[in-house]
Amino acid sequence: MKQRTMKLVAAFAAACMAATSFSASAFAAEVEGSTPRNETLYFAGQQWGTINDWNPMSANSNNAMAIQQKDSTRTLIYETLFMYNLLDNQLYPLLGSEWSWDDEKMSAMTVKLNPDAHWSDGTPLTAADVVATFDYNVKCQSSYGVEMTAYIASMEAVDDQTVSIKSVVGEDGVAVNQLMIQQMLQKMYIMQKAYLETVEGRCESAEDMKLDKMDDLVATGPYKPYYDDDQKVVFVRDDNYWGQAESMWGSLPAPKFIAHTIFGGNDAGLTAFKQGEVDVSQQFNTDVQKMWEEEDLPVTTYIDEAPYNLASTIPSCWFNVEVPGLDRVEVRKAIAMATDYDQILASAMSNQSPSFSDVPRTMMNPSDPEQALFDHDALVDLQWTGNDIDGANALLDEAGIVDTDGDGIREADGVKLSFKAECPSGWTDWNASLEIVAASAKEIGIEIETYFPEASVWTDDYTTGNFEIMMNSVTGASITNPFYRCKQFLYGPYADNEINYQGNYGHYRNAEADEILDKLAVETDEATLKEYYTRLNEIYLTDVPSFGLMYRPDMFYTVNETVWTGYPMQDDGSNIPPTDCTDGYGIAALYNLELVEE
Repeated sequence: MKQRTMKLVAAFAAACMAATSFSASAFAAEVEGSTPRNETLYFAGQQWGTINDWNPMSANSNNAMAIQQKDSTRTLIYETLFMYNLLDNQLYPLLGSEWSWDDEKMSAMTVKLNPDAHWSDGTPLTAADVVATFDYNVKCQSSYGVEMTAYIASMEAVDDQTVSIKSVVGEDGVAVNQLMIQQMLQKMYIMQKAYLETVEGRCESAEDMKLDKMDDLVATGPYKPYYDDDQKVVFVRDDNYWGQAESMWGSLPAPKFIAHTIFGGNDAGLTAFKQGEVDVSQQFNTDVQKMWEEEDLPVTTYIDEAPYNLASTIPSCWFNVEVPGLDRVEVRKAIAMATDYDQILASAMSNQSPSFSDVPRTMMNPSDPEQALFDHDALVDLQWTGNDIDGANALLDEAGIVDTDGDGIREADGVKLSFKAECPSGWTDWNASLEIVAASAKEIGIEIETYFPEASVWTDDYTTGNFEIMMNSVTGASITNPFYRCKQFLYGPYADNEINYQGNYGHYRNAEADEILDKLAVETDEATLKEYYTRLNEIYLTDVPSFGLMYRPDMFYTVNETVWTGYPMQDDGSNIPPTDCTDGYGIAALYNLELVEE
């Protein structure tokens, strides 16, 4: 456990703040966009490069601090109806106060809005704004609008505070996917109808609306744009923010400014973090524990001990099952059995991940809500922990996959087992992981050459199926998971896409898995859910279309308490997740922060 005293923190903070205060006061007039250090929460690892726009419908905003709609949506400027909390897999009220299905078939949903919510221009939020947001996303064919029309037929305003959402239903009248509609509640940024109409008026087409910079935006969030260039992004608190009402947070967030220096790389961000110039780091920092154990820095992770953060996603090796040799399940499973995961954990992740011995492999992440969704005993005989060279060799020998010409490489059906495995150049932990996969495979007579192209080439390769073995990640914790993650691993129809960003990149086919996944989209009975998820994992562990290399946090969360303290930590009773004080219910952290006393 960390052993730091408040005396150490206070002394360190006083020294750093004194230096920082001098710098700010002496050069504030000269440094554009500068803000008082004791009013500013600084970030690293989120924003890379200059902002392109403030438009949630844009496909290329490059504005991560403001527009980030992943498993937990970032709500500093734009807000969603609800907030996702990965700790309990629940949705918490934000602009919406409550939601419910209208019937057992989930053919329609009713959402009530918080009557205190209002826009940054002071006008009230109404159901018409919510409806307009959806309608304009569909009209402009934003990527999110296109996606959601598969699940939402329409929205309408029942009254100013009530929205009715009509589901796309099947022949039986049941919603085709109720989980994706629930996800919309915490993912879709709500925009003002009047502002959208203004933007439409100055654009020549719906397509042009997606290109509008929206730098005159109207939003509901606690912050608004203050300054940005190629060096820094700064938001300033909206002191008229509606969330200070007793129906929501009851106060304003503690930091007046949110800032993110645009660093040239992880090393520069780490240096600034160690010096107390960054408060919240979303970077992967190798051997993070050394910052407090050896350097005596006031640094905190969500968990005091390894793995330090909550793992929610599973970076994996994907096999192209249409490639000769890899079409044999014995070859795929042998590679997976032989891989030394403990070495990956130690060298690539510096033990910032639970092991597969601690959390036996499935398609589920290590969280309690997901681990409760399947029969653990039913999968024991199918799971492997790795570095099982003898077992992998025996599997191949029994299948008649042997080295017939004495060159040290086995053949399957006359094809030499020699493959190329790829992931992007510069992704050092992934690069190291694939090198370990290749070294392990060599010990069982399978040749794997690693290939690390630019990220754009890798993206082209995996979306077109132009690979043999490829490393890629999957979605983390969300209201749609583990359903959507299982689809990414197994769903056959994804392989029909000419350009496939959705999943099942290796073109695996299993009709039973497809049938179960279609049923899961609308299933709510807990016993049936457990039955389905157990069977899907049996299929996955038997056929091995891919295999996880590690568990990994969706967001790394490391904080420096030089200036601010009160950050959420595991078992502190706050129920605030480690989503960097910005995403989903993690934004609740901003209301608990306090300045470190000098």
